[in-house]
Amino acid sequence: MYSNINFAFDVDGTLTPSRQRIAPLFEEWFLSFCQNNSVYLVSGSDYEKTLEQLGEDICNTVKGVYSCCGNALYVNGQLQYVNDFTLTAEQHAYLESLLQLSSFPKRTGNHIEMRPGSCNFSVIGRNADMNERVEYLEYDTRVDERNFYAFLIRENFPMLEATVAGETGIDIHPVGKDKSQIAEYISPFVFFGDKIYPGGNDYTIAQLAIKYYNVSTWEETFEILRKEYS
Repeated sequence: MYSNINFAFDVDGTLTPSRQRIAPLFEEWFLSFCQNNSVYLVSGSDYEKTLEQLGEDICNTVKGVYSCCGNALYVNGQLQYVNDFTLTAEQHAYLESLLQLSSFPKRTGNHIEMRPGSCNFSVIGRNADMNERVEYLEYDTRVDERNFYAFLIRENFPMLEATVAGETGIDIHPVGKDKSQIAEYISPFVFFGDKIYPGGNDYTIAQLAIKYYNVSTWEETFEILRKEYS
């Protein structure tokens, strides 16, 4: 047990495959790790999605679940606080224009999803199935659309921050209301995330950690934890 430090984990791509359930083998091991260490979850998604991915045992064992880029905190399944945020009509219309601008051919619906304290924008839409998500990810890898759109949002609305999140989305929130806002409450901490690069939604919080790991899969997270923190 590491009694002097906290551990903070992104969820999608770090503890689970994107938008999928945690692997049973890892779930059992990670639950034991949470029982023996001070662990926080820091997700761009809402609490309900994190609960669906990780289950009640893990979500109730960790010290806290920071949802929506830290804009809502749940402890033992109970909401402790939430930050309010709503897109203006101008901002909403601008996202609609970006949706029309994209040359990606598919639209599945739920493209502008409001969350507590934040918004998730997705060209293909949150209703996409796994095959459609993979198709968009391959497209985005080729043309770098999400990074470009995030740049445009920041340029046109300096009061907003926009970062690449998950496989298909862009997280949008007021400047300063990203994952880094929780650092003062959990320091000192070690952070694990899969979007630790400028423009990624794990980047700012990672800069405030005493150590961070930019992982590509949950398997990589599992391997690091077993080798360095067991």
